[in-house]
Amino acid sequence: MRRGSPPGSDEVRRVVTEIAQRFDDRQREITRAMTAMMAREVEQLDEDPQLVELLEASVHGNIATLIHVLANDIPAEHLHPTTAAVEYALRLAQREVPSHSLVRAYHLGQNDFIRMCVDEVRSMDLPADLVLDVVDNLSAVVSRYIDRITLYVFDAYEQERHRWSAARGNVHSALIHGLVEGSETDSAVFESETGYRLGRCHLAVIVWTTTEPADGGVSPLDHLVRDVADHLGADGPPILTAVDRRTVWAWLPFGRRPPTIDTAELAAVVAAHSTGRVAVGLPATGLAGFRRSHEQARAAYSIAMVQSTSRRRVIGFGDRGVAVVSLLARNLDAARAWVGEVLGPLADDTEQAAMLRVTLGTYFATGESHLRTAERLNLHRNTVKYRVGKALGDPTRAPATHDKLDIALALQACEYLGGSVLR
Repeated sequence: MRRGSPPGSDEVRRVVTEIAQRFDDRQREITRAMTAMMAREVEQLDEDPQLVELLEASVHGNIATLIHVLANDIPAEHLHPTTAAVEYALRLAQREVPSHSLVRAYHLGQNDFIRMCVDEVRSMDLPADLVLDVVDNLSAVVSRYIDRITLYVFDAYEQERHRWSAARGNVHSALIHGLVEGSETDSAVFESETGYRLGRCHLAVIVWTTTEPADGGVSPLDHLVRDVADHLGADGPPILTAVDRRTVWAWLPFGRRPPTIDTAELAAVVAAHSTGRVAVGLPATGLAGFRRSHEQARAAYSIAMVQSTSRRRVIGFGDRGVAVVSLLARNLDAARAWVGEVLGPLADDTEQAAMLRVTLGTYFATGESHLRTAERLNLHRNTVKYRVGKALGDPTRAPATHDKLDIALALQACEYLGGSVLR
């Protein structure tokens, strides 16, 4: 080989190429397994669904590049990190995840990839001397790649960390995060520094954008927070902190009368910001309420991140089923298994099953009224009766061991979590 393998080792090149082709056939499986391993093993990488999604995109980009490198004998000095890998490093810097977590994730990925390479070599029943040459080649190529890419993304991380710290106002943000996390933050100091009083009613919201802000800042999100506050009739200016360039945490202050939250009406306000999205907690009072409302907003936000392609502009913790489904979203594998057990073929990711799920879910939401279901879905009443009967009448679709509450909850999980819990 000219670059990675010993000179003239055509057989080594053939084996390495075959391994690359095997990995290419398993890209999705490898990506998901490696992402789960990193999120589990590295501190702070699994704290936000959006971060996990970005982690998976970064892992996929690196695996695809490595496979390409192995298959085509590309020298490491010609490589640059993928867009997803750089964006993930920037997002970790913005969220103040320690740099060692980023570096450790890369080294864990390197070890895992080399382990998979060794497993493939063992399965090929090669001569002992060829095994050593192949493993040596694979290890050298993977190590050089990780070393080079890690330098790039670490440099991007450091530059972004310095820029972001200067841009967002460290003291103000640190006080908010300290209050949310329950650290020993003096309420009087917090109120004095921020001008936001804690003894009143609060409504926490999480606001984000589905695209990268044009100027790299959070001004559009700031405007959206203030539009939401105006719509709900907040008693004063909101307090907010940027989590990253695409996400803002905010609290809206209210007096004795808590706001009435209608997510459908709020969605009309958010629609003026084409890429804006909002997750809303419930109104609560005092320091404990400041924290609890934020926890609820994060629970609603976690659902929105699982169903990242959803067109839902606003999701509220008080919306029907959101509180319980947010608990299911914490373990999607278990949720998917449970939904399949309860719904049977209704949990299939097909148009026919989706049509029956929508009809049956609306039927339960309207108090099992065929008429109201027909009105809400703009269907004939007999059509509703037929679909409900088809969904509930077939014992393979709704097993007798599960009652209507189970079925209704499973249907809500499908509505909010989408393909993540479908078969």
